[in-house]
Amino acid sequence: MTTTSSAEAGLAGMRAELDLIDARLLDTLKTRIDICVRIAEFKRDHDVPMMQPHRIGIVQERAACFGAEHGVDGTFLRRLYDLVIEETCRVEDLVIDGPAMDDAS
Repeated sequence: MTTTSSAEAGLAGMRAELDLIDARLLDTLKTRIDICVRIAEFKRDHDVPMMQPHRIGIVQERAACFGAEHGVDGTFLRRLYDLVIEETCRVEDLVIDGPAMDDAS
């Protein structure tokens, strides 16, 4: 099977769309982590425990509902959010255990 130039152009166009979506996804993940840093600073400053198990359940349930409504595999979303939540907890631990901005100078 040979690939025609129009097929190659079609694939290139769709891959360019994916590249744009990937860039937005990464920007969105960065924004999410930035917000988690602010949340961690708030928790540190107000003696709120880092781990909020009920919050993890809310996030996972929302992802499951999104998957069911939009035909996205629930197992995939659970695994994705497991990674996102794991990274969020890692970052929050670093912030909470680190010096407050007022103490850092």
